[in-house]
Amino acid sequence: MEDRRAAQAATARHRARVQRLERFAAASPRAYLVRVLLLALSGYGFLIGLLLLLAAAPLAIAWRVFVQGVRFEPQLAIVLLIAGAGIAALVRALWVRFEVPAGRLLAPHEAPALHAEVERLRAATGAPPLSGIVIDTQLNAAAASLPRLLGLAGHRHYLVLGLPLLQLLDRDEAAAVIAHEFGHFGEQHGRLAGWLYRVRFTWYRAVEGLSRSGFLLSMPIARFYGWYAPLFDAWSFVLARAHEFRADATAARVVDRDAMTSALLRLEHGSGRMQSTLWPRVLARARVQSHPPAQLLAPLIDGLRASPHPDPARLLAIADRDVDPYDTHPVLARRLDALGAPAVLRPRGEPAAAWLGDALDGIERELDQHWRAQLRTEWQALHAAAANERARFRELDSMSVRSAEEAVEHARLFETVEIDRDPLPVLARAHAAHPDSAMAAFRLGLRQLQAGDVDGMTHLRQAVARDAGAVGPIGDALKALLRDPDVDAHTAGQIAELRDALAPRADDLRDRDAVVDGDALQPHDLDTAALGRLTATLAGHERVTRAWLACKQVAMVEASAHYVLLLDWRGSVASEAAGLRALSEALQLPGSHTVFTGSEAAAVAKQVRRLCAEPVYQKGKGQAL
Repeated sequence: MEDRRAAQAATARHRARVQRLERFAAASPRAYLVRVLLLALSGYGFLIGLLLLLAAAPLAIAWRVFVQGVRFEPQLAIVLLIAGAGIAALVRALWVRFEVPAGRLLAPHEAPALHAEVERLRAATGAPPLSGIVIDTQLNAAAASLPRLLGLAGHRHYLVLGLPLLQLLDRDEAAAVIAHEFGHFGEQHGRLAGWLYRVRFTWYRAVEGLSRSGFLLSMPIARFYGWYAPLFDAWSFVLARAHEFRADATAARVVDRDAMTSALLRLEHGSGRMQSTLWPRVLARARVQSHPPAQLLAPLIDGLRASPHPDPARLLAIADRDVDPYDTHPVLARRLDALGAPAVLRPRGEPAAAWLGDALDGIERELDQHWRAQLRTEWQALHAAAANERARFRELDSMSVRSAEEAVEHARLFETVEIDRDPLPVLARAHAAHPDSAMAAFRLGLRQLQAGDVDGMTHLRQAVARDAGAVGPIGDALKALLRDPDVDAHTAGQIAELRDALAPRADDLRDRDAVVDGDALQPHDLDTAALGRLTATLAGHERVTRAWLACKQVAMVEASAHYVLLLDWRGSVASEAAGLRALSEALQLPGSHTVFTGSEAAAVAKQVRRLCAEPVYQKGKGQAL
């Protein structure tokens, strides 16, 4: 909870700062641009100043010896060696290599149609020459500018095009997206803004590279840019967002306004579908299949192109609701307003992937192979983690008769294991067998809503009525459904009403189950038997040396107690997360609980120790009196 509140406060500060800077930029655009330019130049000024400082002694010695004729003393050689070593270390620390973007770099002779179209658009936008075109697995396109000497010696420019993007968009829509990306390289009337747009990414890459450098001067340089890069990011954020509008305008001028509008709508829909259903469906297969499938891209592309087709009104509503204050891309509605275009999809023509010609199949196979290699470790970990679930499902599935609890467990595991079958009939039978199960009601209601059946909300309300703690997972599931662009507008409206109705209770639950400095705490109320069970559990964990227990005062109506357990943890901080999770699952307290250590929240730990005075458990002594 403390982390969540801190993140919310940081987001609010960022949002307020951006709004303030946007007002400044709108009122005095030239003055704002000058300030950002000066701030950008100061980053380079630091490097140049540091280099001059190191070079001062050698230059002074050279002046005295060669100009003033002073005899060269042997001890001056030590000064030259130290200064030379510093200059060499600085140069080496700054020699950060920026790799070509990941993906399939097209050879000059490959996909001549794509090369020709890209060159036509590059010339039309006035963008600098490309160093190459990269095809990757993302539903996206990007203008990648790789700085030479942190941008002091110019940039190498690469155009990155995702194969799913080329398969989803037609030629005109893809051409508009490419023209948009070329707008980021620096259009004829915006080269200064384009340069500043690239510089904001250069510093972040530089800090990352410097942090990996083993040279002496890399630490102070990295510390400076660790402070400087976020500052420059804040000031250049408004400029970068405005640059997105200019890049959209470039695409509308060079290609077509309606094509750019249609591309924005189609990509918004595809991204939402990818996050909501397509990629989770791929990862779900890891629970039952030991290796990634031979083809990853083809099913995703088929899913992107499948019905239902995008609903522009739903896309605008989702985009407006999911505003990311750290994303420089304006929300969809603002981009369409800036283009002066209605939210209308054009009839889709031939996929832009046709530009790849005979190279298409080979590129797809190569990307699939690379993607499988990247995914294999995570995939196998997911598969291994689900072994017990698969075994338990087979055991339950073989039973001719199941108890009510077993029917609910079988239905839950059916969703996990039988991923290619419809779980609704199994969930309905489990709900009928165990009407009081919040889990059965929750899963049945959620699946019904995903299928477009609004009766599912009745079951979700039943789940909350049977278990107040279900309001949190249900609220999260409803938020995810509202981000799914394939949920129709009528269903989405009713889902939003239920989410809003449950939101206060979900907030209460989060407040209840979290502990922050200043919460009202009181002594625990455990009897001797419950306290004995607690200390026995703690004694079974060798890393726990002492423990203090308090109770949090909560305002919820359906209130069992919420316990706060502070531990002294013996061992590395890195081992805490997994260890605390295992201990938390083993605890048997008559209410909800929070387990933490002093390393996580020092102020709360001090409050608990002050309240408790004596620990309830001390290793080797058992329970305190």
